[in-house]
Amino acid sequence: MILNLLKSILVTATIYHATPEQTDSTPFITASGMYIDADCPQCHRWIAVSRDLEELGFVFGTRVKITGTGYLDGIWTVQDRMNARWSNRIDFLVNEDITGGKWEHIKIELLSY
Repeated sequence: MILNLLKSILVTATIYHATPEQTDSTPFITASGMYIDADCPQCHRWIAVSRDLEELGFVFGTRVKITGTGYLDGIWTVQDRMNARWSNRIDFLVNEDITGGKWEHIKIELLSY
């Protein structure tokens, strides 16, 4: 399958866990309405994006290629939205055993809707 590369930008990337402290009162339901596997959230390979990125086409269901993080590099899908206080940022949904993680100037490439 050939994917059409539409655009890419540089962002700050962090991680988050499916917990009420880091999300809301429904931590296993994303903003797009998708249900998170509580046993392996990271298996979905889903990210949350800051709201300003949605205006650039990084909307729910969009597949993206991410480079610059090392072990989290690869293809991910936008399925969640970050708090309005953030801009130019993505959050990787990861398992709770993964802690810490912030990267600057990460390349995120819009692949498809």
